[in-house]
Amino acid sequence: MLMKLFERAALLLIIIFFMLRISNVKQVLQKDTRSPKEYAIITLIFCLFAIFGTYSGIDVEGSLVNVRIIVIMSAGILFGPWVGIIVGIVSGIHRYLIDIGGVTSIPCLITSIIAGCVASAIYLRTDKAKRWIVGIIAGMLCEALTMVLIVFFASPPELGMDIVSKIAVPMIIGQMNVGLIILLVQSVESEKEGIAARQAQLALDIANKTLPYFRSINPDSLHKICAIIREEIHADAVAITDLHDVQAYVGYGEERYLIHHEITSVLTKRAIQSDEILISNHALDEAMPGVQSLLVIPLKERDIVTGTLKIYYRTAHKITFPLQTMAVGLSQIISTLMEVSKVEEMKEMANKAELKALQTTIQPHFLFNALNAIGSSIRTKPDKARELIVNLSGYMRYNLELTDEVIDVHKELEQVRNYVEIEMARFGNRLNVEYEVDEVAVKIPSLVIQPLVENAIIHGILKVKGKGTVTIYVKELQDTVRIGVADTGIGIDEAVIDNIMNERIAAHHIGLFNVHKRVKLLYGHGLTIKRLARGTDIYFDIPKETS
Repeated sequence: MLMKLFERAALLLIIIFFMLRISNVKQVLQKDTRSPKEYAIITLIFCLFAIFGTYSGIDVEGSLVNVRIIVIMSAGILFGPWVGIIVGIVSGIHRYLIDIGGVTSIPCLITSIIAGCVASAIYLRTDKAKRWIVGIIAGMLCEALTMVLIVFFASPPELGMDIVSKIAVPMIIGQMNVGLIILLVQSVESEKEGIAARQAQLALDIANKTLPYFRSINPDSLHKICAIIREEIHADAVAITDLHDVQAYVGYGEERYLIHHEITSVLTKRAIQSDEILISNHALDEAMPGVQSLLVIPLKERDIVTGTLKIYYRTAHKITFPLQTMAVGLSQIISTLMEVSKVEEMKEMANKAELKALQTTIQPHFLFNALNAIGSSIRTKPDKARELIVNLSGYMRYNLELTDEVIDVHKELEQVRNYVEIEMARFGNRLNVEYEVDEVAVKIPSLVIQPLVENAIIHGILKVKGKGTVTIYVKELQDTVRIGVADTGIGIDEAVIDNIMNERIAAHHIGLFNVHKRVKLLYGHGLTIKRLARGTDIYFDIPKETS
């Protein structure tokens, strides 16, 4: 009888073994958290196992030598109360209903429910490494309780004693299979540690190959990064986005995606908003025809989502646990590299801004023109000459004291006024400058307004005949502060706007490009440049919370 019981248990172990070879089952077991749907499927499977254990039992004078308690104990210990208790109740009620009035039906009902509760307690209170041995002991105690209840409920008691004498030993010893099932399933769960190590190594290899392209982040470098990732993980397509646009897309369907293509995927938008990794392993919406599996992982800087890494497959159910593990690690590395790259780029741009300011300060023609304007005013307008000397002194001192730290906007405007006064003295009636400044307390990077004013004067006002006006404004909006410069000059060339937006340096607009890059690195979006019916309007917005 003991051998027959072990045969039933062996059959159960074989079924479980082959189930564990199925990749989808492995993924569920290797997860740290499972969805209600996954728990429901696990519960259903173990209920079927328990019912099968009852039907495959060996009849002994109205009792059944079976593996039901083994299944219940295994379910509860492996997957917790929701699975263990439900399997215990369902299989216990089933055992009672198929033999109502039988000698062992009520004892089996009682111990099935108790086994589910005991197994759940072991799951909650026992160290994972010791659950298999505790499960064996608990299973044996539950079967021993069954034997006691059979004697108690049997009529006459001698019948109960006779049944127990025949089934007690095989039923109690058979609980050793609880430990075997637990160890078998836990061996699959523990595989994820080895998988994680291998995938971490793959992520590091990819990071090492992509590292050179993070030195300067632009559409071309991001495209190459996506190409490397796609090749290493054998994906059909890989993309990197910011919060609004697709920055790079490589692979299947690439012809549909241009630089700065607006994000249309609902899944991507949800991942950005929820800051969660999202997976779709089935057919997606019409925005991505032909794609069946998609993994979207948020990219972060200082714990704030700044974009996503997206991995596409044309085959369903390709987003496995190993791939997800690798992609998460890779996204963390990419986020760090992008953040470091931006910090380095900001320092470089700040250094260039400082260098440009110093060069402007000591440019012979600038000094010559400024001094010439002062000299021509000394006799006729001595007060004006003194003011210009103060303006030139303040302008030069500000540029020499430049740092890469943010400063109060009003201090920046003082430097702008010094610059404007010198230029107005040079160009006389041709130049009119107006200030529209709200009372705001906001800090901005140094030397971001003066290049815009210089651009408006040199490339705007002076390109047309007659008088022109430059308007410098700081406006408080609902959630932001808008800082900008508008002019009534010739109007900026659309080609220049296109070059700046696509981060191509225009030969005569280096200062404008520099400001665009610095603002974009700090606030996530660069300058807004508009060609007006007459002139140009250039501005950028700063969130109030960064002030």
